[in-house]
Amino acid sequence: MKGILTSKMVSVGTLLLLLTAVACFSGNITAPHAAAAASRVSQHGLASPPGRPGERSSPATGGGKLRWRYPTGAFVYSSPTVVNGVVYVGSDDDYVYALNASNGTLRWRYPTGKSVYSSPAVVNGVVYVGSYDGYVYALNASNGTLRWRYQTGSAVDSSPAVAGGVVYVGSDNDYVYALNASNGTLRWRYLTGAIVYSSPAVVNGVVYVGSLDYYVYALTA
Repeated sequence: MKGILTSKMVSVGTLLLLLTAVACFSGNITAPHAAAAASRVSQHGLASPPGRPGERSSPATGGGKLRWRYPTGAFVYSSPTVVNGVVYVGSDDDYVYALNASNGTLRWRYPTGKSVYSSPAVVNGVVYVGSYDGYVYALNASNGTLRWRYQTGSAVDSSPAVAGGVVYVGSDNDYVYALNASNGTLRWRYLTGAIVYSSPAVVNGVVYVGSLDYYVYALTA
């Protein structure tokens, strides 16, 4: 009797496994990892269009409602800088953008040679920003015309810091640069041991910056 029950239990278990396999094959059951992947894609907006304005706002406070959005041509890694009612930001489509902060309309855009991961610094009517094409750019903040550009030895992912009329920025060629803000000429450069993605901080005549060589540097400005 015990042998018969065991045999029946095995048969039932086998049948359940077969039914599960058929259901998975037909798409009725989704594997957990596949469901998670689909969820991540949806969250990042790669498989479904963005939600309508207001859908992501907080029902409790009303905060987070969309005021405007502006489509660049690619990913936006750069962090916006807002000065005098204008938003300055770079894009992976190679452009630097200037947008009206109130409504997101385009004031101007400037084409660099490659992606702009760097975040702009805006000082005294000039936009300073790096590009993956290896240049540091100085653009007129009002109309986007080129004031000057300086070529480093490699891509510039670092975001410039401007202090005392000098632009400080790192480069993928392992150097930290100090450039005259007025004309882009080189004041000095310092060689670290690896790529400088870090964005300098300048305080009391000292430039603080990190490098992929594991060190944090303090340099005389």
